[in-house]
Amino acid sequence: MILFLSLLSLLALAGALALALMLAMPGTRSAAVREMAPYALPMGAALAAAATLGSLYLSEVEGFVPCLLCWVQRGFMYPLALLLTAAPFLRPARWVAPVSLALASLGALTAVYHYGEQRVWWGGSEQFCDAVAPCTFIWVEQFGFMSIPFMAFTGFLAIALLSGLNMLGRPSRTSRT
Repeated sequence: MILFLSLLSLLALAGALALALMLAMPGTRSAAVREMAPYALPMGAALAAAATLGSLYLSEVEGFVPCLLCWVQRGFMYPLALLLTAAPFLRPARWVAPVSLALASLGALTAVYHYGEQRVWWGGSEQFCDAVAPCTFIWVEQFGFMSIPFMAFTGFLAIALLSGLNMLGRPSRTSRT
């Protein structure tokens, strides 16, 4: 199951990079926005739900004890799963994409910080670590680089890009007649 979650994470990363490239290239940007924007929030909901279920699997089935930074990341991902799943039923829903973009961006920053803690890119912050669940402990390492915070980062990155894509695909208020 851990290998499956790692492969899903790589798929999310590849999709996020492909979307970023499409949005960055002038020739494909308008087509990407036109064709993909209506599906952006449902895809984000699927990603957030998968990440939420994956984190619950790792803690409740595998028995991995979440550290404080893991809980902070869950604090950004779990509301994303609820918000994006409920988005089709919220009226007006114009606020959903900006809120999900903010949550995903903050979650991604937390995941990068946590990954850096694990990789000792900066001094291990004693304020986040404890003896039972240290933030520097690596429960999972797939492919020589992928840990749980890296998996969280890929989900947050993909959701942030999808939220931005949804915002780009909305008709502007000035274009309405």
